[in-house]
Amino acid sequence: MREFIIFFVVGIVAQMIDGTLGMAYGVSCSTFLRLANVPSAAASASAHFAEIFTTLISGISHFRVKNIHKKLFMSLIIPGVIGGVIGAYLLSNIDDTYISPVISIYLIVMGIIILKKAFQKNQRSREIGRGVYPLAFVGGLSDAMGGGGWGPVVTSTLVASDHDVRKTIGSVNAAEFFVTVAESITFFFALGSFSDKMIPILGLIAGGVIAAPFAAYLCVKVPVKPLLGFVGMIIMVVNIYKLAASLAVIF
Repeated sequence: MREFIIFFVVGIVAQMIDGTLGMAYGVSCSTFLRLANVPSAAASASAHFAEIFTTLISGISHFRVKNIHKKLFMSLIIPGVIGGVIGAYLLSNIDDTYISPVISIYLIVMGIIILKKAFQKNQRSREIGRGVYPLAFVGGLSDAMGGGGWGPVVTSTLVASDHDVRKTIGSVNAAEFFVTVAESITFFFALGSFSDKMIPILGLIAGGVIAAPFAAYLCVKVPVKPLLGFVGMIIMVVNIYKLAASLAVIF
């Protein structure tokens, strides 16, 4: 029960961050799972299995409050799914001893990207371009391999490229459901059963599902920059610790 409550709280916090900022659910969950010594592939698989439910509720919630740009939403799905499947397959076939430091470095970079967003000026919105397709592919690939990264890669790039913030967050969150389902199916066939991780997964699901509708509403109400700075710092600090521990094992 104690483990369930811990991950229930993690699920709530991670989904509030993700639904409000359009990023960091997977990164946050994977960071805490890896801190609990869950291997990188299993941490990513667990986070994405839980995220199936949270992204579904989050996507529906964003549709209800009209946070969706339909053209952007449709453009993200197919390349995101392809990248996610490739990333999940690659991660499932790499020794965690050597991939763990790489994932830590990746998540530290994600933390820096999120922190950087806290200091960037708001920009004007612009139309959707062809660059969305390769961006979605890279977002799906990094999301699967890093246990998160769809939001930090896709949302950050689109917002930094002058796309409307609210509709970008909503569209990226809604498209993430399809990417997450594809990644989870790939992880299931590559890794097998997640039965030994069900308590953390159920905690993440319960917390995330409860928080998702509130997070979609707060997307247009909460000042995001202070929250971006806080989240970026937490992700960086935890993964610097994990990187040091992983390098100590190798050397």
